[in-house]
Amino acid sequence: MAIFHLSVKVISRAAGRSAVAAAAYRSTDRLHDERLDRAHDFTNKSGVVHSEVLLPENAPDAWRDRERLWNEVEAFEKRKDAQLAREVEFAIPREMNQQQGIELARDFVQSEFVERGMIADLNVHRDVGADGLAKPHAHVMLTMREITVDKEGEFGFGQKVRDWNRTELVEQWRERWADRVNARLAELDIDARIDHRSLEAQGIDLEPQGKIGPAASRMAERGLESERIEDHRAVARANGERIIAEPRVALDAITHQQATFTRRDMAMFVHHHTDGKEQFDAAMSAVCSSPDLIELGKDGDGEDRFTSRDMIDTEQRLQRASEVMAERERYRVSDAAREGALARAAERGLDLSGEQRAAFEHVTGRQGLSVVVGYAGTGKSTMLSVAREAWEDAGLNVRGAALSGIAAEGLENGSGIASRTIASMEHGWSQGRDMLGPRDVLVIDEAGMVGTRQMERVLSHAADAGAKVVLVGDPQQLQAIEAGAAFRAIHERHGGVEITEVRRQHESWQQDATRHLATGRTGEAIHAYCERGMVHAADTREAARGELVERWDRERLAAPDQSRIILTHTNAEVRELNQAARDRMREAGQLGDDVRVKTERGDRDFASGDRIMFLRNERGLEVKNGTLGTVERVSQQSMTVRTDDGRSVAFDTKDYAHVDHGYAATIHKAQGMTMDRSHVLATPGMDRHGAYVGLSRHRDGMALHYGRDDFKDDARLVRTLSRERTKDMASDYARADPARAFAERRGIGIRERVAEIVRTGKEKARGIFDGLRLSLPGQQREPGIFAGFRPPERTGEQARAEPAHATGQRRAVERYARAVDDIARMRDRGLPVLPHQHDALNRAGEALDAIRPHGSTDLGNAFQRQPELAHDAARGRGQAAVRAMTKEAELRADPFQRADRFVEGWKQLRQAHDDLRRDGDVRGAKRVGQQMAGMAKSLERDAQVESLLRGRRQELGIGMNMSRDVARDLASSVPADLGKNLGMSR
Repeated sequence: MAIFHLSVKVISRAAGRSAVAAAAYRSTDRLHDERLDRAHDFTNKSGVVHSEVLLPENAPDAWRDRERLWNEVEAFEKRKDAQLAREVEFAIPREMNQQQGIELARDFVQSEFVERGMIADLNVHRDVGADGLAKPHAHVMLTMREITVDKEGEFGFGQKVRDWNRTELVEQWRERWADRVNARLAELDIDARIDHRSLEAQGIDLEPQGKIGPAASRMAERGLESERIEDHRAVARANGERIIAEPRVALDAITHQQATFTRRDMAMFVHHHTDGKEQFDAAMSAVCSSPDLIELGKDGDGEDRFTSRDMIDTEQRLQRASEVMAERERYRVSDAAREGALARAAERGLDLSGEQRAAFEHVTGRQGLSVVVGYAGTGKSTMLSVAREAWEDAGLNVRGAALSGIAAEGLENGSGIASRTIASMEHGWSQGRDMLGPRDVLVIDEAGMVGTRQMERVLSHAADAGAKVVLVGDPQQLQAIEAGAAFRAIHERHGGVEITEVRRQHESWQQDATRHLATGRTGEAIHAYCERGMVHAADTREAARGELVERWDRERLAAPDQSRIILTHTNAEVRELNQAARDRMREAGQLGDDVRVKTERGDRDFASGDRIMFLRNERGLEVKNGTLGTVERVSQQSMTVRTDDGRSVAFDTKDYAHVDHGYAATIHKAQGMTMDRSHVLATPGMDRHGAYVGLSRHRDGMALHYGRDDFKDDARLVRTLSRERTKDMASDYARADPARAFAERRGIGIRERVAEIVRTGKEKARGIFDGLRLSLPGQQREPGIFAGFRPPERTGEQARAEPAHATGQRRAVERYARAVDDIARMRDRGLPVLPHQHDALNRAGEALDAIRPHGSTDLGNAFQRQPELAHDAARGRGQAAVRAMTKEAELRADPFQRADRFVEGWKQLRQAHDDLRRDGDVRGAKRVGQQMAGMAKSLERDAQVESLLRGRRQELGIGMNMSRDVARDLASSVPADLGKNLGMSR
């Protein structure tokens, strides 16, 4: 996915910075700093693919010398706090090749900076991240003063140009960079788009906040404040100020990928984009009081839901456009054209079924908007191929579009309708090209994946142009990446036809299974495959991966003419499976000599016979993102591939490097794909929509594999793969009984909902303070290794979820547990802890933190809550400890969960205190009171929770009319006989 990032900062001498050093670092050059009389040598660094100094017309050529330029800047600036240069950093889409990225960056710098009179030192970096993906970006150092010429013709610097410091100018740069990138992406027919208001294309009008790793965090703890941490906090502060000044940007960001949201969603977003308790409170207040925040009522789970005024307006425009088109009746195809198209199809052996025939008649009818809902593999493309001929016979122009390149390719191959991506089509419209007209029919395939905003833009344009639109899809397959469920909403409002007769699978029971998947009966589908030996469990995911590849290889050798694909949820798993499958090909002697090729995802070995996937649309090659093929010839400079549709495609790798091995693919890449056989690796991130797509790609057979470290049994597998994640619309809540409508709209009946509540209640994790050991009279509790910690615990769905467990992580947990157990045994015996035992604990903690940041803290909290976990993990049974550690990590990141835990724990302690006092156990009551005091004081270390608890005063029993200091109010609410022991201080 292309991401948006453009940040502006000043290189200042007051911060101990040097313009010469900064230029040397960014260009990976060796420059001599005359002011400091030292050399800055960064020639050992790598990653710079383009470096040059761009000059305006009035600058001397001598300043193309980077060392001379920045030394003269340093010499001119006399103040010890001088601002030396401005730096602009922006991300270049990784979907572009290296040369395209350089040209784009250079054009932008020239037009936006150099033509304004600035000197620009441009350096384009193309690093490769730990995930193997390219991270292209540019650093631009800009001069801040005007260029002058004295009477002798000597060039120098004059006054600082105040106009270059305008805030509006930064916003203009951001917007123009986004516009320039999107225009270029569309010209290249690349699916991705960026939004200058977004953080990683999520509509966030805020600066991206870099991640701070464990090493940097430890530096801060030791008082060694690094530049990186300070930058992170500065960005958070700036973002918080922006949210406070303009809360709409937060609402736009939240609704970029979800049409409605909860109060918790708001708080989590604001928490991430503010710095500290005070700013968090101010930002939350601004967002909650914004006139752009619309309250919708409660959803089916009883939670209050909200949306933004912009989302309401967008949905209303979408509704108006769809109504105009649905009421417009002027596109009827003559009976003769219909019968002619049907007759020609029959001659080719294409006899439409009853449902297909009904859909054909519907889409070729008079109405300006037609909707076809078809299950996976029901022959929608076949129906559209016949409809295309009828439309063309009637003199209409037929166009096709889809969200992704591979879906557009599938529509074109299956129906003969010339198709492109929606983004490419919209770009043409913005340039005044390829506009729709009253004789046009636009067919949008996989319409369920199109977000509300994009659907509204397309339908509004079509309504204005008088064109006909045909929407084809399945709202139960993969959901829209962006906000909303536009296709479902249009179908509900205007109706349509459905095609439910599955034709892709050859076996009738497999057709039934696909219908079960389409209608939410995932368990029945998996049970059917399980009965026939197609569901395979292994002890671990690693073992399941091995068994999958073994079965894939065995079936491939037995039936080499059949097409097949391996599918899973994540790119990381795809890479592992690709490598394992390729190793089998190598062992079978079916690959030629390996050639190391530089691709956008890093270096890859390719050989003749390799399966390959194209990852970017390229009109010149006639390939799309997701096109599959087999390598015929390969060298470091070029590659020839035979695509699965029989074409031979040759290209230079320096011009097109967006390729990877194609034995395996993500389920998202597979929507619209059909293969003879498929092999699916299930992982915990899947849901019913991904399961539906993944388990319905095959014609002849499917194998589903999973590891018991991910799913302990088939029941857990079914539960995970049945999770409902259907997206909603703000308009879903405009009902007399919105909670009931929300549930029933998704096929969740009242009995099913009650059953779910009962099941959830039975399976809840232990109570928040179930592990709290309240001392009884006469009992003493040993302090233990983690004495003084008050660790949290989670409840609900997240507490039940089982994470994936990597072997390395589990071993690190068990090593840490052994160190803890050793120290605990020494203390149990009343012996001093030995230095080497302390060292062993520290080393184990550092090793765990290296694998999982903050892992030792989270695991320590888990052991404090459940000491038996340490004992089990120390003896090689670490799975439960890993799960508990994961729970603690999720709780640490979620102030709402911590607030819930605090309220429940406080209520339990207060009840215990009251019971003990009633029984006359003064000492016991006093000990509980001290624990309550500790809880109240702990809020001083958790400002976010204290802020959230202000709205829950009644639950805590402290009244609504007291001060904003919840911790102090809680302390004062403890009975007077215990107050002197509370030790509260601020």
